[in-house]
Amino acid sequence: MTAHAVVIAGGGPTGLMLAGELALAGIDVAVVERRASQDLQGSRAGGLHSRTLEVLDQRGIVERFVSEGRPHSQVHFHVPLDIGDCPTRHNYVLGLWQKHIERILAEWVGELPVKFYRGLEVTDFAQDDDGVEVMLSDGRSLRAQYLIGCDGGRSVVRKTAGIEFAGWDATTSWLIAEAAMTDEPKWGFHEDAAGIHGIGKGDNDTVRLVLTERELRLDAEPNDDEVRAALTGIYGSDYGIHDFAWISRFTDMVRQAAAYRDRRVLLAGDAAHVHPPMGGQGLNTGVQDAVNLGWKLAQVIKRISPDTLLDSYHAERHPVGARVLRNTMAQTVLRRTDARSKAVGDAVTEMLGTDEARKRFAAEMAGLNIHYDFGAGHPLLGRRMPDLDVITAEGPLRVFSLLHEARPLLINFAGRGGYDLGGWSERVRSVDAEYAGEWELPTLGIVAAPSAVLIRPDGYVAWVGEENQTGLAEALATWFGSTATN
Repeated sequence: MTAHAVVIAGGGPTGLMLAGELALAGIDVAVVERRASQDLQGSRAGGLHSRTLEVLDQRGIVERFVSEGRPHSQVHFHVPLDIGDCPTRHNYVLGLWQKHIERILAEWVGELPVKFYRGLEVTDFAQDDDGVEVMLSDGRSLRAQYLIGCDGGRSVVRKTAGIEFAGWDATTSWLIAEAAMTDEPKWGFHEDAAGIHGIGKGDNDTVRLVLTERELRLDAEPNDDEVRAALTGIYGSDYGIHDFAWISRFTDMVRQAAAYRDRRVLLAGDAAHVHPPMGGQGLNTGVQDAVNLGWKLAQVIKRISPDTLLDSYHAERHPVGARVLRNTMAQTVLRRTDARSKAVGDAVTEMLGTDEARKRFAAEMAGLNIHYDFGAGHPLLGRRMPDLDVITAEGPLRVFSLLHEARPLLINFAGRGGYDLGGWSERVRSVDAEYAGEWELPTLGIVAAPSAVLIRPDGYVAWVGEENQTGLAEALATWFGSTATN
Protein backbone atom coordinates (compact mmCIF):
# COMPACT_ATOMS: atom_id res chain seq x y z
CA MET A 1 0.00 0.00 0.00
CA THR A 2 1.39 3.39 -1.03
CA ALA A 3 1.72 5.87 1.85
CA HIS A 4 1.68 9.67 1.97
CA ALA A 5 1.56 12.09 4.87
CA VAL A 6 -1.54 13.76 3.41
CA VAL A 7 -4.03 12.68 0.74
CA ILE A 8 -6.24 15.40 -0.72
CA ALA A 9 -9.48 14.30 -2.39
CA GLY A 10 -10.12 16.76 -5.19
CA GLY A 11 -7.78 18.80 -7.37
CA GLY A 12 -9.83 21.97 -7.87
CA PRO A 13 -8.65 25.39 -6.64
CA THR A 14 -8.92 24.49 -2.95
CA GLY A 15 -7.14 21.14 -3.31
CA LEU A 16 -4.41 22.63 -5.47
CA MET A 17 -3.77 25.51 -3.07
CA LEU A 18 -3.61 23.15 -0.11
CA ALA A 19 -1.22 20.83 -1.96
CA GLY A 20 1.05 23.78 -2.71
CA GLU A 21 1.01 24.98 0.90
CA LEU A 22 1.90 21.51 2.22
CA ALA A 23 4.62 21.00 -0.37
CA LEU A 24 6.22 24.34 0.57
CA ALA A 25 6.39 23.02 4.14
CA GLY A 26 8.13 19.83 3.00
CA ILE A 27 5.14 17.53 3.51
CA ASP A 28 4.62 14.42 1.36
CA VAL A 29 1.25 15.21 -0.21
CA ALA A 30 -0.83 13.48 -2.89
CA VAL A 31 -3.91 14.69 -4.77
CA VAL A 32 -6.62 12.31 -6.03
CA GLU A 33 -8.49 13.98 -8.92
CA ARG A 34 -11.24 12.39 -11.03
CA ARG A 35 -10.30 14.37 -14.16
CA ALA A 36 -7.54 12.91 -16.30
CA SER A 37 -6.12 16.42 -16.78
CA GLN A 38 -6.65 19.86 -15.26
CA ASP A 39 -8.91 20.84 -18.16
CA LEU A 40 -12.22 22.20 -16.92
CA GLN A 41 -15.43 22.18 -18.91
CA GLY A 42 -16.90 25.66 -18.97
CA SER A 43 -15.67 28.85 -17.34
CA ARG A 44 -17.22 28.33 -13.87
CA ALA A 45 -16.23 30.97 -11.29
CA GLY A 46 -15.21 34.30 -12.72
CA GLY A 47 -12.65 36.03 -10.56
CA LEU A 48 -10.32 36.49 -7.62
CA HIS A 49 -11.04 38.87 -4.75
CA SER A 50 -8.51 41.08 -2.99
CA ARG A 51 -7.66 38.80 -0.07
CA THR A 52 -7.17 35.81 -2.36
CA LEU A 53 -4.85 37.90 -4.49
CA GLU A 54 -2.99 38.86 -1.34
CA VAL A 55 -2.45 35.24 -0.27
CA LEU A 56 -1.19 34.44 -3.77
CA ASP A 57 1.07 37.48 -3.45
CA GLN A 58 2.32 36.11 -0.12
CA ARG A 59 3.54 33.06 -2.04
CA GLY A 60 5.11 35.08 -4.84
CA ILE A 61 2.79 33.86 -7.59
CA VAL A 62 0.15 36.57 -7.91
CA GLU A 63 1.63 38.05 -11.11
CA ARG A 64 0.96 34.77 -12.91
CA PHE A 65 -2.74 35.45 -12.43
CA VAL A 66 -2.69 39.22 -12.83
CA SER A 67 -0.91 38.93 -16.19
CA GLU A 68 -3.85 36.94 -17.60
CA GLY A 69 -6.76 38.61 -15.84
CA ARG A 70 -8.62 41.86 -16.08
CA PRO A 71 -8.93 44.09 -12.99
CA HIS A 72 -12.31 45.57 -12.07
CA SER A 73 -12.60 48.31 -9.47
CA GLN A 74 -15.91 47.07 -8.04
CA VAL A 75 -17.12 44.16 -5.94
CA HIS A 76 -20.81 43.31 -5.87
CA PHE A 77 -23.26 43.11 -2.99
CA HIS A 78 -26.69 43.75 -4.50
CA VAL A 79 -25.16 46.77 -6.26
CA PRO A 80 -21.61 47.45 -7.50
CA LEU A 81 -19.38 48.75 -4.70
CA ASP A 82 -16.19 50.63 -5.47
CA ILE A 83 -13.15 49.16 -3.73
CA GLY A 84 -10.52 51.39 -5.30
CA ASP A 85 -9.84 53.29 -2.06
CA CYS A 86 -9.34 50.17 0.08
CA PRO A 87 -5.83 50.04 1.63
CA THR A 88 -4.40 47.07 -0.27
CA ARG A 89 -2.20 46.70 -3.34
CA HIS A 90 -4.97 44.58 -4.84
CA ASN A 91 -7.92 46.94 -4.54
CA TYR A 92 -9.85 45.28 -7.36
CA VAL A 93 -11.50 42.07 -8.47
CA LEU A 94 -9.39 40.19 -10.99
CA GLY A 95 -11.65 38.92 -13.75
CA LEU A 96 -10.33 35.47 -14.66
CA TRP A 97 -12.33 32.33 -15.35
CA GLN A 98 -11.88 29.34 -13.08
CA LYS A 99 -10.48 27.19 -15.86
CA HIS A 100 -7.55 29.61 -16.11
CA ILE A 101 -7.21 29.95 -12.32
CA GLU A 102 -6.96 26.17 -12.02
CA ARG A 103 -4.47 25.92 -14.88
CA ILE A 104 -2.16 28.52 -13.33
CA LEU A 105 -2.43 26.95 -9.87
CA ALA A 106 -1.69 23.53 -11.36
CA GLU A 107 1.40 24.92 -13.12
CA TRP A 108 2.66 26.25 -9.78
CA VAL A 109 1.93 23.00 -7.96
CA GLY A 110 3.64 21.14 -10.80
CA GLU A 111 6.88 22.89 -9.82
CA LEU A 112 6.59 21.39 -6.33
CA PRO A 113 6.94 17.77 -5.14
CA VAL A 114 3.24 16.84 -5.27
CA LYS A 115 2.01 13.42 -6.41
CA PHE A 116 -1.17 13.27 -8.53
CA TYR A 117 -3.49 10.28 -8.94
CA ARG A 118 -5.53 11.42 -11.93
CA GLY A 119 -8.62 9.79 -13.40
CA LEU A 120 -9.47 8.42 -9.96
CA GLU A 121 -11.80 9.22 -7.08
CA VAL A 122 -11.83 8.55 -3.35
CA THR A 123 -14.68 6.09 -2.84
CA ASP A 124 -14.30 5.24 0.85
CA PHE A 125 -11.94 5.47 3.78
CA ALA A 126 -11.36 4.06 7.24
CA GLN A 127 -9.48 5.97 9.92
CA ASP A 128 -7.76 4.73 13.05
CA ASP A 129 -5.55 6.26 15.73
CA ASP A 130 -2.51 6.34 13.44
CA GLY A 131 -3.92 7.33 10.06
CA VAL A 132 -6.44 6.80 7.30
CA GLU A 133 -6.76 4.05 4.70
CA VAL A 134 -8.13 5.70 1.55
CA MET A 135 -9.88 3.53 -1.04
CA LEU A 136 -9.71 4.60 -4.70
CA SER A 137 -12.07 3.93 -7.58
CA ASP A 138 -9.62 1.55 -9.29
CA GLY A 139 -9.52 -0.75 -6.27
CA ARG A 140 -6.21 0.50 -4.91
CA SER A 141 -5.72 1.94 -1.44
CA LEU A 142 -3.50 4.71 -0.10
CA ARG A 143 -2.35 5.17 3.46
CA ALA A 144 -2.20 8.69 4.90
CA GLN A 145 -1.76 10.38 8.23
CA TYR A 146 -4.55 12.79 7.23
CA LEU A 147 -7.23 12.90 4.54
CA ILE A 148 -8.57 16.25 3.37
CA GLY A 149 -11.90 16.42 1.55
CA CYS A 150 -11.72 19.08 -1.16
CA ASP A 151 -14.12 17.06 -3.31
CA GLY A 152 -16.96 19.54 -3.75
CA GLY A 153 -20.50 20.02 -2.53
CA ARG A 154 -21.40 16.35 -2.91
CA SER A 155 -18.25 15.37 -1.01
CA VAL A 156 -17.78 11.64 -0.56
CA VAL A 157 -15.31 12.41 2.22
CA ARG A 158 -17.84 14.47 4.16
CA LYS A 159 -20.62 11.93 3.70
CA THR A 160 -18.43 8.98 4.65
CA ALA A 161 -17.25 10.81 7.76
CA GLY A 162 -20.90 11.30 8.73
CA ILE A 163 -20.50 15.06 9.15
CA GLU A 164 -23.84 16.88 9.16
CA PHE A 165 -24.36 19.28 6.26
CA ALA A 166 -26.91 21.62 7.78
CA GLY A 167 -28.61 24.50 6.00
CA TRP A 168 -31.57 25.47 3.85
CA ASP A 169 -33.10 23.79 0.83
CA ALA A 170 -33.40 25.44 -2.56
CA THR A 171 -36.25 27.81 -3.43
CA THR A 172 -35.00 29.07 -6.82
CA SER A 173 -32.95 27.61 -9.65
CA TRP A 174 -30.95 29.11 -12.48
CA LEU A 175 -29.70 27.77 -15.80
CA ILE A 176 -26.14 28.65 -16.71
CA ALA A 177 -24.56 27.92 -20.08
CA GLU A 178 -21.83 28.84 -22.51
CA ALA A 179 -22.44 28.53 -26.21
CA ALA A 180 -22.29 30.27 -29.58
CA MET A 181 -25.15 32.42 -30.89
CA THR A 182 -26.07 33.17 -34.48
CA ASP A 183 -28.00 36.34 -33.63
CA GLU A 184 -26.98 39.28 -31.46
CA PRO A 185 -28.55 38.81 -28.01
CA LYS A 186 -29.80 41.39 -25.57
CA TRP A 187 -26.59 41.98 -23.63
CA GLY A 188 -26.48 42.71 -19.92
CA PHE A 189 -29.20 42.19 -17.35
CA HIS A 190 -32.89 41.73 -18.03
CA GLU A 191 -35.61 41.64 -15.40
CA ASP A 192 -39.08 40.09 -15.50
CA ALA A 193 -41.55 38.51 -13.06
CA ALA A 194 -39.38 35.38 -12.73
CA GLY A 195 -36.28 37.30 -11.69
CA ILE A 196 -33.08 38.74 -13.12
CA HIS A 197 -31.36 37.21 -16.13
CA GLY A 198 -28.03 38.02 -17.75
CA ILE A 199 -26.18 37.49 -21.03
CA GLY A 200 -22.51 38.37 -21.36
CA LYS A 201 -19.43 37.54 -23.39
CA GLY A 202 -17.41 34.43 -22.60
CA ASP A 203 -14.10 33.23 -24.01
CA ASN A 204 -13.39 32.76 -27.72
CA ASP A 205 -16.54 34.46 -29.07
CA THR A 206 -18.85 32.41 -26.87
CA VAL A 207 -21.79 33.76 -24.92
CA ARG A 208 -22.30 33.13 -21.22
CA LEU A 209 -25.82 33.29 -19.85
CA VAL A 210 -27.58 32.93 -16.52
CA LEU A 211 -31.36 32.51 -16.60
CA THR A 212 -33.68 32.48 -13.59
CA GLU A 213 -36.14 29.62 -13.99
CA ARG A 214 -39.85 30.20 -13.48
CA GLU A 215 -40.18 27.05 -11.43
CA LEU A 216 -37.66 25.37 -9.14
CA ARG A 217 -35.77 22.56 -10.87
CA LEU A 218 -33.39 20.29 -9.00
CA ASP A 219 -32.01 18.00 -11.70
CA ALA A 220 -28.36 18.89 -12.15
CA GLU A 221 -27.97 18.11 -15.86
CA PRO A 222 -30.22 20.26 -18.07
CA ASN A 223 -30.07 19.87 -21.86
CA ASP A 224 -29.84 22.13 -24.92
CA ASP A 225 -33.60 22.22 -25.45
CA GLU A 226 -34.24 23.47 -21.92
CA VAL A 227 -31.89 26.39 -22.49
CA ARG A 228 -33.51 27.23 -25.83
CA ALA A 229 -36.98 27.11 -24.29
CA ALA A 230 -35.94 29.27 -21.35
CA LEU A 231 -34.33 31.87 -23.65
CA THR A 232 -37.41 32.02 -25.83
CA GLY A 233 -39.69 32.36 -22.83
CA ILE A 234 -37.67 35.22 -21.39
CA TYR A 235 -36.41 37.08 -24.47
CA GLY A 236 -38.82 35.94 -27.20
CA SER A 237 -35.91 34.33 -29.10
CA ASP A 238 -33.24 31.72 -28.56
CA TYR A 239 -30.86 33.85 -30.69
CA GLY A 240 -29.84 30.79 -32.66
CA ILE A 241 -27.91 29.34 -29.74
CA HIS A 242 -25.75 26.35 -30.70
CA ASP A 243 -22.49 24.52 -30.02
CA PHE A 244 -22.94 24.37 -26.26
CA ALA A 245 -19.62 24.23 -24.39
CA TRP A 246 -21.24 23.73 -21.03
CA ILE A 247 -24.70 23.67 -19.44
CA SER A 248 -25.47 23.45 -15.76
CA ARG A 249 -28.03 24.39 -13.15
CA PHE A 250 -27.52 25.88 -9.72
CA THR A 251 -29.89 26.75 -6.91
CA ASP A 252 -29.99 28.95 -3.84
CA MET A 253 -29.42 26.00 -1.50
CA VAL A 254 -27.00 26.88 1.28
CA ARG A 255 -25.35 24.31 3.54
CA GLN A 256 -22.34 24.18 5.83
CA ALA A 257 -20.55 21.28 7.47
CA ALA A 258 -21.26 21.21 11.20
CA ALA A 259 -17.60 20.34 11.76
CA TYR A 260 -14.61 20.94 9.51
CA ARG A 261 -12.74 18.13 11.24
CA ASP A 262 -13.40 14.55 12.31
CA ARG A 263 -10.16 13.30 13.92
CA ARG A 264 -7.82 12.67 10.95
CA VAL A 265 -10.27 13.83 8.29
CA LEU A 266 -10.78 17.51 7.45
CA LEU A 267 -12.90 19.44 4.95
CA ALA A 268 -12.18 22.54 2.89
CA GLY A 269 -13.83 24.49 0.09
CA ASP A 270 -17.19 23.38 -1.27
CA ALA A 271 -16.98 20.15 0.73
CA ALA A 272 -17.36 22.37 3.81
CA HIS A 273 -19.78 25.01 2.49
CA VAL A 274 -22.05 25.45 -0.55
CA HIS A 275 -24.08 28.47 -1.57
CA PRO A 276 -25.20 30.30 -4.72
CA PRO A 277 -22.46 32.22 -6.55
CA MET A 278 -23.73 35.74 -5.82
CA GLY A 279 -20.72 37.93 -5.14
CA GLY A 280 -18.24 35.30 -6.36
CA GLN A 281 -17.09 34.18 -2.90
CA GLY A 282 -17.06 30.38 -3.20
CA LEU A 283 -13.72 29.74 -4.90
CA ASN A 284 -12.09 32.54 -2.92
CA THR A 285 -13.30 31.19 0.42
CA GLY A 286 -12.00 27.72 -0.45
CA VAL A 287 -8.53 28.96 -1.39
CA GLN A 288 -8.36 30.87 1.88
CA ASP A 289 -9.51 27.75 3.78
CA ALA A 290 -6.52 25.96 2.28
CA VAL A 291 -4.03 28.65 3.31
CA ASN A 292 -5.37 28.61 6.87
CA LEU A 293 -5.16 24.82 7.12
CA GLY A 294 -1.91 24.08 5.29
CA TRP A 295 0.71 25.41 7.71
CA LYS A 296 -1.16 24.07 10.74
CA LEU A 297 -1.37 20.58 9.28
CA ALA A 298 2.32 20.71 8.33
CA GLN A 299 3.34 21.63 11.87
CA VAL A 300 1.26 18.80 13.36
CA ILE A 301 2.74 16.26 10.94
CA LYS A 302 6.25 17.47 11.77
CA ARG A 303 5.36 17.21 15.48
CA ILE A 304 6.16 20.87 15.98
CA SER A 305 2.64 21.48 17.26
CA PRO A 306 0.12 19.22 19.01
CA ASP A 307 -2.82 17.74 17.14
CA THR A 308 -5.10 20.24 18.88
CA LEU A 309 -3.75 23.03 16.65
CA LEU A 310 -6.02 21.62 13.94
CA ASP A 311 -9.05 22.54 16.03
CA SER A 312 -8.24 26.20 15.37
CA TYR A 313 -8.94 25.57 11.67
CA HIS A 314 -12.63 24.96 12.37
CA ALA A 315 -12.74 27.69 15.02
CA GLU A 316 -11.43 30.30 12.58
CA ARG A 317 -12.84 29.26 9.23
CA HIS A 318 -16.33 28.04 10.18
CA PRO A 319 -17.49 31.56 11.18
CA VAL A 320 -16.05 32.93 7.92
CA GLY A 321 -17.99 30.33 5.94
CA ALA A 322 -21.16 31.08 7.90
CA ARG A 323 -20.80 34.77 7.07
CA VAL A 324 -20.45 33.96 3.37
CA LEU A 325 -23.61 31.86 3.52
CA ARG A 326 -25.47 34.70 5.18
CA ASN A 327 -24.31 37.18 2.55
CA THR A 328 -25.34 34.96 -0.36
CA MET A 329 -28.74 34.29 1.19
CA ALA A 330 -29.29 38.03 1.56
CA GLN A 331 -28.29 38.68 -2.04
CA THR A 332 -30.62 35.94 -3.28
CA VAL A 333 -33.54 37.67 -1.57
CA LEU A 334 -32.45 41.05 -2.94
CA ARG A 335 -32.57 39.64 -6.49
CA ARG A 336 -36.30 38.92 -6.27
CA THR A 337 -38.48 41.15 -8.39
CA ASP A 338 -41.75 41.25 -6.45
CA ALA A 339 -42.75 44.63 -5.03
CA ARG A 340 -41.93 43.86 -1.40
CA SER A 341 -38.47 42.49 -2.19
CA LYS A 342 -37.76 45.44 -4.45
CA ALA A 343 -38.68 47.79 -1.61
CA VAL A 344 -36.10 46.08 0.59
CA GLY A 345 -33.61 46.24 -2.25
CA ASP A 346 -34.19 49.98 -2.67
CA ALA A 347 -33.56 50.52 1.04
CA VAL A 348 -30.34 48.48 0.91
CA THR A 349 -29.19 50.38 -2.18
CA GLU A 350 -29.76 53.67 -0.35
CA MET A 351 -27.80 52.42 2.68
CA LEU A 352 -24.91 51.21 0.53
CA GLY A 353 -24.73 54.67 -1.00
CA THR A 354 -23.19 55.93 2.24
CA ASP A 355 -19.42 55.85 2.37
CA GLU A 356 -19.19 53.92 5.64
CA ALA A 357 -21.50 51.13 4.49
CA ARG A 358 -19.85 50.91 1.07
CA LYS A 359 -16.40 50.51 2.58
CA ARG A 360 -17.59 47.94 5.10
CA PHE A 361 -19.45 45.72 2.65
CA ALA A 362 -16.78 46.09 -0.04
CA ALA A 363 -14.09 44.95 2.40
CA GLU A 364 -16.26 42.06 3.53
CA MET A 365 -16.90 40.82 -0.01
CA ALA A 366 -13.18 41.18 -0.78
CA GLY A 367 -12.20 39.14 2.30
CA LEU A 368 -10.19 42.02 3.77
CA ASN A 369 -12.08 42.46 7.03
CA ILE A 370 -11.64 38.90 8.37
CA HIS A 371 -10.85 39.07 12.07
CA TYR A 372 -9.89 35.91 13.94
CA ASP A 373 -10.58 36.17 17.65
CA PHE A 374 -7.22 36.02 19.44
CA GLY A 375 -8.47 38.01 22.42
CA ALA A 376 -8.27 41.66 23.32
CA GLY A 377 -5.38 43.77 22.12
CA HIS A 378 -4.11 45.96 19.29
CA PRO A 379 -6.49 46.31 16.31
CA LEU A 380 -3.98 44.37 14.16
CA LEU A 381 -4.33 41.25 16.30
CA GLY A 382 -6.10 38.51 14.35
CA ARG A 383 -6.25 40.56 11.13
CA ARG A 384 -4.28 40.28 7.90
CA MET A 385 -0.90 41.95 7.92
CA PRO A 386 -0.70 44.92 5.53
CA ASP A 387 1.85 44.60 2.72
CA LEU A 388 4.06 47.47 3.83
CA ASP A 389 7.12 48.77 1.99
CA VAL A 390 9.80 48.36 4.67
CA ILE A 391 13.51 49.01 4.84
CA THR A 392 15.64 46.10 6.05
CA ALA A 393 19.33 45.22 6.18
CA GLU A 394 18.82 43.69 2.74
CA GLY A 395 17.35 46.93 1.43
CA PRO A 396 13.75 47.89 0.58
CA LEU A 397 11.31 44.96 0.73
CA ARG A 398 7.60 44.33 0.75
CA VAL A 399 6.26 42.44 3.76
CA PHE A 400 4.58 39.86 1.53
CA SER A 401 7.94 38.98 -0.02
CA LEU A 402 9.03 37.81 3.44
CA LEU A 403 6.19 35.26 3.44
CA HIS A 404 7.02 33.49 0.17
CA GLU A 405 8.37 30.42 1.97
CA ALA A 406 5.24 30.15 4.15
CA ARG A 407 7.25 30.46 7.37
CA PRO A 408 6.30 32.28 10.60
CA LEU A 409 7.74 35.79 10.73
CA LEU A 410 8.57 38.31 13.45
CA ILE A 411 9.12 41.86 12.21
CA ASN A 412 10.81 44.18 14.69
CA PHE A 413 10.25 47.91 14.17
CA ALA A 414 11.88 48.92 17.48
CA GLY A 415 15.53 48.95 16.46
CA ARG A 416 18.07 46.22 15.97
CA GLY A 417 17.77 43.22 18.30
CA GLY A 418 14.71 44.54 20.09
CA TYR A 419 12.97 41.18 20.51
CA ASP A 420 14.30 37.78 21.56
CA LEU A 421 12.79 34.66 19.98
CA GLY A 422 14.62 32.37 22.37
CA GLY A 423 14.01 28.69 21.56
CA TRP A 424 11.89 29.58 18.53
CA SER A 425 14.74 31.26 16.64
CA GLU A 426 15.16 28.28 14.29
CA ARG A 427 11.43 28.04 13.70
CA VAL A 428 10.45 31.68 13.23
CA ARG A 429 12.19 34.10 10.90
CA SER A 430 13.12 37.43 12.47
CA VAL A 431 13.61 40.63 10.50
CA ASP A 432 14.50 44.14 11.72
CA ALA A 433 12.70 46.74 9.64
CA GLU A 434 11.83 50.41 9.39
CA TYR A 435 8.53 51.81 8.21
CA ALA A 436 7.75 55.51 8.21
CA GLY A 437 4.19 55.59 6.89
CA GLU A 438 0.82 55.28 8.58
CA TRP A 439 -0.70 51.89 9.38
CA GLU A 440 -4.14 51.66 7.76
CA LEU A 441 -6.55 48.74 7.93
CA PRO A 442 -9.69 48.17 5.81
CA THR A 443 -12.83 49.60 7.47
CA LEU A 444 -10.89 50.50 10.67
CA GLY A 445 -8.71 53.21 9.15
CA ILE A 446 -5.49 54.44 10.77
CA VAL A 447 -4.20 52.44 13.74
CA ALA A 448 -1.28 52.97 16.12
CA ALA A 449 2.09 51.82 14.81
CA PRO A 450 3.30 48.72 16.71
CA SER A 451 6.88 48.08 17.76
CA ALA A 452 6.75 44.48 16.46
CA VAL A 453 4.38 41.98 14.86
CA LEU A 454 4.37 38.17 14.85
CA ILE A 455 2.85 36.94 11.58
CA ARG A 456 1.56 33.44 10.91
CA PRO A 457 2.38 31.79 7.56
CA ASP A 458 -1.15 32.60 6.35
CA GLY A 459 -0.46 36.32 6.81
CA TYR A 460 -2.54 36.94 9.96
CA VAL A 461 -1.05 38.77 12.94
CA ALA A 462 -0.68 36.47 15.96
CA TRP A 463 0.89 38.98 18.36
CA VAL A 464 1.56 42.72 18.46
CA GLY A 465 4.45 44.24 20.39
CA GLU A 466 3.86 47.58 22.04
CA GLU A 467 7.32 48.50 23.38
CA ASN A 468 7.74 45.20 25.28
CA GLN A 469 7.67 41.40 24.87
CA THR A 470 4.60 40.79 26.99
CA GLY A 471 2.70 37.82 25.60
CA LEU A 472 5.25 36.96 22.90
CA ALA A 473 6.34 33.62 24.37
CA GLU A 474 2.72 32.59 24.87
CA ALA A 475 1.83 33.47 21.27
CA LEU A 476 4.87 31.61 19.94
CA ALA A 477 3.96 28.51 21.95
CA THR A 478 0.29 28.68 20.90
CA TRP A 479 0.95 28.89 17.19
CA PHE A 480 4.40 27.44 16.65
CA GLY A 481 4.77 24.75 19.30
CA SER A 482 6.58 24.56 22.61
CA THR A 483 10.35 24.41 22.87
CA ALA A 484 12.76 22.78 25.32
CA THR A 485 13.94 26.22 26.44
CA ASN A 486 10.70 28.18 26.82
